[in-house]
Amino acid sequence: MQQLTQQQRSQWSTDGYLHLQGVLSPEEVEFFSAQLDRVRTLPGYEPSDLPRGHYGLLPHADDLATEGFMDRRHLLDYDQSFIDLIDRPGLFDLIVDIMGPYLLLSMSQAIVRPATKAFPGYTHTDGGEALRYVRVTETSRPIAMKAMYLLSDVEGTDSGNFTVFPGSHMRPFPDDAERWPTPHSPGAAQLAGKAGDCYLFAHSLWHGPAPNYSGKARKTILYNYSQMFARGYDFELVPDVVDKMTPRQRRLVGDMGHEFRPGSFFYAPRDQVAVIMGDEAVEESALAPTRVGIGAGADRA
Repeated sequence: MQQLTQQQRSQWSTDGYLHLQGVLSPEEVEFFSAQLDRVRTLPGYEPSDLPRGHYGLLPHADDLATEGFMDRRHLLDYDQSFIDLIDRPGLFDLIVDIMGPYLLLSMSQAIVRPATKAFPGYTHTDGGEALRYVRVTETSRPIAMKAMYLLSDVEGTDSGNFTVFPGSHMRPFPDDAERWPTPHSPGAAQLAGKAGDCYLFAHSLWHGPAPNYSGKARKTILYNYSQMFARGYDFELVPDVVDKMTPRQRRLVGDMGHEFRPGSFFYAPRDQVAVIMGDEAVEESALAPTRVGIGAGADRA
């Protein structure tokens, strides 16, 4: 599998993020952008009832305008293309190089940040308040990380930029109400990028969207990966769309190849490395999805 270059490995350890250019082709950008426009018209989960953090800064009424706000979760059952993005060739190799093979997909998310003067931007760490205080050393695997795909060009500043505080994943950071960091605080870096680029970043890196005064919306897709022992965001049980997945994708959404038993997500199956690394010797029959206990999800197609 493809591995990080030495420069990328150094930047990941030092800054806590990577900017990868041209991961999606122009045709794929156009396709996924249209998918987001379609998805917003379908039933699905958005955290509109969370008056916390950045969720309390914008109204979350259903907005059907393609340039309007959207924060849609659990994308996998909308289209096969979202399933295939789970282990996108090339990019997933780098995720495995960073996290190791004992990982899960814990969340998929589509976000549209509209151009508005009502939202001042917001920065945070992933995984909630508790995980904010769990940091690892520069040589350790991260507990969780995200891949964020840009579907819009982001130029200049205050254009909904993905904003990071480089190195903040490695040190304590002020998070009280009076000193809460913003996209304009000292040390903040508002990143520019082209549609098709991808950012990889650690859960403990302070990050978030800058305000968007550009006059156009910023569209993104995010996939979160965690170590196997960490609880997932999107689903408690293996999702029904497992039947549409490859053996590796099934493993990444929690199908261990057997019914759940204590320790299933702490002690990996013996073929875990072979499945994640793409060993062609893995037998399809040995990885048939376990239907017992699989949660029933709504058909959103």
